[in-house]
Amino acid sequence: MTQTQPPQETSAPQENSPPPPRTSPESPASAGPSMGRLVGVDLARAVAVFGMYVVHIGPPLSATTGVASWIRYMSDGHSSVLFATLAGFSLMLLAGRREPKTGQAGRQARARIAIRAVILLALGTVMAMEYGGVIILGFYGLYFLLALPLVRLSARTLAIVAAAFALVAPQLAFVLNSLLTPSVQLSINTYDPLRHLSEVGVLDLLLTGFYPALTWLSFVIAGMALGRLDLSCATVQKRLAALGASLTAAAYGMSLLLAGKGALRSLAEDGSSSGSGSMSLGSGSMPDGGSFPDMPSSMLLTAGPHSGTTFDIIGSVGIAILVIVGATVAMDRLPRLRRLAKPVIAVGTMSLTAYVGHFLAQTALSAPAGTGTQQSWLPLIMYVLAAILFAAIWSRFFRRGPLEYLLNAATKPAKRIR
Repeated sequence: MTQTQPPQETSAPQENSPPPPRTSPESPASAGPSMGRLVGVDLARAVAVFGMYVVHIGPPLSATTGVASWIRYMSDGHSSVLFATLAGFSLMLLAGRREPKTGQAGRQARARIAIRAVILLALGTVMAMEYGGVIILGFYGLYFLLALPLVRLSARTLAIVAAAFALVAPQLAFVLNSLLTPSVQLSINTYDPLRHLSEVGVLDLLLTGFYPALTWLSFVIAGMALGRLDLSCATVQKRLAALGASLTAAAYGMSLLLAGKGALRSLAEDGSSSGSGSMSLGSGSMPDGGSFPDMPSSMLLTAGPHSGTTFDIIGSVGIAILVIVGATVAMDRLPRLRRLAKPVIAVGTMSLTAYVGHFLAQTALSAPAGTGTQQSWLPLIMYVLAAILFAAIWSRFFRRGPLEYLLNAATKPAKRIR
């Protein structure tokens, strides 16, 4: 899956309330959140969900042309990055939007995050037993645990930490992966209980999986920084739009300059239809049957989807920022569009349900889950319409999606913390 956040746990998956009228249960009143901002974030989540559908259900990149090829390429990698970025935003909804919760409220918030992380890790492991390493939920659980010490930092500090991860982590991952010979990996996996249960073990979660925490934490922390900003402010929107465009242009432009015209090539072009099944720095599945010790250092200059390089991270964060800001502005300033988009926004409010649901639906229909091998776009369209219809009907009667409700209920014990 290429695109697995997501993770609110949207990122996999988020737990915001449905479309207006509503007030986010995770947003403190003191933060003064605008309805448009929260609805815009839900719309961005829906975009991430449908991007996942494109990768897992739609035709492979090699079978597309024109606009369809562009849609497929942009979904590959970027939808899971958007999920991870929104997962960071969701952490701030729990921990305190503009100002971090402190005292008892802060302890309860951190406990809720920890409980969610453990549940996502467990759910991800169970799903990986059936669908393999493309499931992002277990990775989300680890992201939340690792990001927990950062929830009280300011937006500026979080942005600096995210930038540091983007600059350092890919190079560190390259060095560590070069030392991971098959015998070393086998030795580690032999004593890993998670690896015995599914294809995703501790080593995969941290370094060699489809969404390794070492490089993907940059997206989560960047989302946390966005969560500390007032996205309803026009000045903030303009600055973020300029930042997103600058990051995207600089990262991809520099990669093309240094690595040539193939710098942005998607690994799906090598025949990987899962969307992320062959990542250069963060997956044990190397293209063309290669191995990490044989991987040339020139790969660090590329920026293709899921390459896990500094250029890929920076460019992907730029795109995620543009999507989030664009959705926010559209929902703030185009009320008619906002009304028309309510069924789509509803999908974003129950992204965990929509994400898990499309895997279960593929199993029920005896379709290959997690791989886009269709030559037709019709199955994808049917899945998208089904998700929109379900979310629109469910949100008329319930504030949260089915899995979001269960996840929220599971965190209730955190209120007993004093």
